[in-house]
Amino acid sequence: MNHVIIINGPNLNLTGSREPEIYGKQTLEEYFIGLQARFNFLAISTTQSNIEGEIINSIHAAGTDERCLGIVLNAGAYSHTSIAIADAVKAISKPVVLVHISNIYAREPERKTDLLVGSVKGMICGLGLHGYELALRSLLS
Repeated sequence: MNHVIIINGPNLNLTGSREPEIYGKQTLEEYFIGLQARFNFLAISTTQSNIEGEIINSIHAAGTDERCLGIVLNAGAYSHTSIAIADAVKAISKPVVLVHISNIYAREPERKTDLLVGSVKGMICGLGLHGYELALRSLLS
């Protein structure tokens, strides 16, 4: 088991250009190239979808992948709305670490509720893209 999958949800394909004061100026693709270099002993797969069902399918696939040791999940706005994604996380035995680039508790009221947090190993929130590295480290410990 030397594989981790990073699953990103809606609008995260726009990281680097969308609200850079909140999400930063670096794209996820740029960040993940550096992350893979720092974790060169680990196979890191990344996926992004704006479609809830595709995110669920990715969780299910990772959950049955014998090589996968865990999932880093940034479900974006679906964290605040998707019981279906929460159920998908509950349905698998792999550990899942939730990442929020921004501090959801310092933002709009509708972002302060996270429907996934009760289903995951842990959550990293508000540390920018560095949260992905911390999530990986937590899966390895």
